[in-house]
Amino acid sequence: MKIGGFQKATLIDYPGKVACIVFLYGCNFRCGFCYNTDLVLGDGREGFSEEEILDFLEKRKGKLDGVCITGGEPLMSLDFDFVRKIKDLGYLIKIDTNGSFPEKLRELIDLGFVDFISMDLKGSKEKYSEVAGVSVNLEKIEESIKIVGNFPESEFRTTVVYRFHDANEIKKIGEWVSGVCGKKPSNYFLQGFRPEGEMVDSDFLNEKRVSESFLLNLREVALDYFEEVGVR
Repeated sequence: MKIGGFQKATLIDYPGKVACIVFLYGCNFRCGFCYNTDLVLGDGREGFSEEEILDFLEKRKGKLDGVCITGGEPLMSLDFDFVRKIKDLGYLIKIDTNGSFPEKLRELIDLGFVDFISMDLKGSKEKYSEVAGVSVNLEKIEESIKIVGNFPESEFRTTVVYRFHDANEIKKIGEWVSGVCGKKPSNYFLQGFRPEGEMVDSDFLNEKRVSESFLLNLREVALDYFEEVGVR
């Protein structure tokens, strides 16, 4: 496990909690619009040690509620012993995932090592590999959808990009995910793409920023398939 970044405080990444964020190197997807290029494409040089972060968390007990573990794709390399040590300090843990490692997700749940799960939905089944930039095993994605959709504290989210997403695409995502879950999942967030900084595919720097009005229109479509739909 290589820790590529560490943010000491966030009020928005763990819903309703004050948390810090641990960023892990590596991702098996190549979404062109991803701006975490250092984590996705980087050489894996360790920016922070586990000991540094655990020492910080020891000192912040009572002031922070939780730890968000993200990437990249954290389940590619996450050291479960590191997670156990965080839990032993009394912290809640949120995992961000692209859903391609359902076995590890299930293991984390069975061990009691995760309190909140956020899963990215790249697109409909038909467009999934196109958006992710690699050939995606949709059986793995559907397995994770079932896990996340039935986990008490969880959310799905989609980064909306004009070239990939419109009302019909959001409808297809909703039909697919609610069908896999056998019910309306609780929470879904639509995040507008912003062409900022470096990106995995520099062509996306020419993509327009997604407007709030467009996201609000998509929200109306998504409400047919999710209990709550938010816009970020």
